[in-house]
Amino acid sequence: MYYWNWEPQLLLGLFGQASAYLLCTVGPLRRFFPGAQPETNGQVYTFMLVVLTLNEALVSPLDALGDDYLLTAHMVQHLLLALVAPPLLLLGTPRWLLRPLVELPYLKQVTRPIGRTLTNPLVALLAFNIVFSLWHIPRYYEAALQDPTVHIIEHVTFFSTAVLTWWPIFGTIDEFPQLNDGAKVLYLFFQSLPPTILGAMITFANVPIYPTYAAAPRLYGMGALEDQVLGGLIMWVPGGLIFFTVLTVIFFKWFGRDDDDYWEYDTAAEGA
Repeated sequence: MYYWNWEPQLLLGLFGQASAYLLCTVGPLRRFFPGAQPETNGQVYTFMLVVLTLNEALVSPLDALGDDYLLTAHMVQHLLLALVAPPLLLLGTPRWLLRPLVELPYLKQVTRPIGRTLTNPLVALLAFNIVFSLWHIPRYYEAALQDPTVHIIEHVTFFSTAVLTWWPIFGTIDEFPQLNDGAKVLYLFFQSLPPTILGAMITFANVPIYPTYAAAPRLYGMGALEDQVLGGLIMWVPGGLIFFTVLTVIFFKWFGRDDDDYWEYDTAAEGA
């Protein structure tokens, strides 16, 4: 039950991700990136936090608990994969590290239009929420639990579309720009609705909707329906709260800047 996932490909992937980042940002490969700037410790630590988050979601016993026993554990895993690791990934990646994706001759003719399409706020919002919702339909959810290949596809699509959906907030390439602060507030509000609605539907279901958890041995004295209610609440409350926390920070930053502009204008007007 409490076993770690020592899948070699997964461990190599996480190790390779961390190693490539360090080699390119603070190591010898940095000189191959035009315009590379000295990295702040904050960015490096943020990226390492991404690796630790993915390790907790995919390697720790949380993965086994979510696959075989508890919907609650699976919901925590999904939040880590979709709402914690992706924004940290964007915050921890310096913009100069991604510049080659849009500057390489020949490739830029392909990557720029594709990138502009995928990071369009409406496309990013719809892509993530459609993928996230579809994988929670019992038929597809159960398919992912029963088939390791399908499960990998589920996690890859979760993570990749989550990176896209956070791009309009934390994107780092000028050709695919972030939204302005006012638009970010509106965007994050709409982003908070699907997990809230889906979490509420799971919470208020009067019967277990995922057969795997209904038939699983009970842990911690928690029945299948109690587990389902708690799992739905985790998607509903923390899921929505993450979006609202970022929304609140951006709102007050936006409001404060507008307020400063007002007082500067007012002072100038009085001096005149």
